[in-house]
Amino acid sequence: MLGSGDPSRVTELIRDTAAAELLPRFRNLSKDDIREKGPGDVVTVADVAAERRLAAGLAKILPGVPVVGEEAVEADPGLVDLIGRPGEMCWIVDPLDGTANFAAGKEIFAVIVCLVRDAVTVGAWIFDAPRGRMAVAIKGQGVTLDGVPVTGAASAGVPDGFVGYKIRKAFDKQLPASDRQRLGRISTQRCAGVEYLDILSGRAGFSLYRTTKPWDHAAGALMMAEAGGGSLRFDGTPYGAAQPTDAGIISAASLATLVEVRAVFEAIEMPLLAPRP
Repeated sequence: MLGSGDPSRVTELIRDTAAAELLPRFRNLSKDDIREKGPGDVVTVADVAAERRLAAGLAKILPGVPVVGEEAVEADPGLVDLIGRPGEMCWIVDPLDGTANFAAGKEIFAVIVCLVRDAVTVGAWIFDAPRGRMAVAIKGQGVTLDGVPVTGAASAGVPDGFVGYKIRKAFDKQLPASDRQRLGRISTQRCAGVEYLDILSGRAGFSLYRTTKPWDHAAGALMMAEAGGGSLRFDGTPYGAAQPTDAGIISAASLATLVEVRAVFEAIEMPLLAPRP
């Protein structure tokens, strides 16, 4: 998967990056260390420093393989086209998933890295930096959480789930009261990476997002698939890292849970979940 490289080198790089660039700055940012790059979308000096360190380290692990980082894409949007190039590989990096939480001093943030070949995610790493949890998935070889193999099990009873922060209010408003009993507790953490780890650990059954930026979801989608579940777009087709970012995504570590949750939404009309052209 990494050629002559070792997946553990990526794990070590991520841990070292969090220790050097994220944790020392956590709850230690000045106002000048935070800026808004879009409405409700902030970036900090920690994001930039962590992405720089990750990019340099990944270049040593796989020389010549480009890095598509969230912050680099802000400066050069055309970088995302690298994800779908036939016959080529690239890294996808979210140096600080949950930046709003990080900036607010909340211990809900993660580092996400994945490797894509021919637009297919073949390796994935998510590190819950505050808690030290690390998930690693290699396509065809399974997924581990803190070194322990994970096999998703169907939810006992109705499944709890996570819904993206930006659509949470609309979701609550549009979900008919008569269908609420078919789902368990719905919550939002503003950090897709941590939510994917919570699904792997059994804390929740599924997650649902409208926007599917690859640095947020490509790694988690591989982990769900390797655990025995999967990720579907709102139109029912499989999720892919190179697809449009407004196609929606429903993910679960259990195929039974994924089918169950999708059936709930197929049976009702929610404008929020309508496939877009």
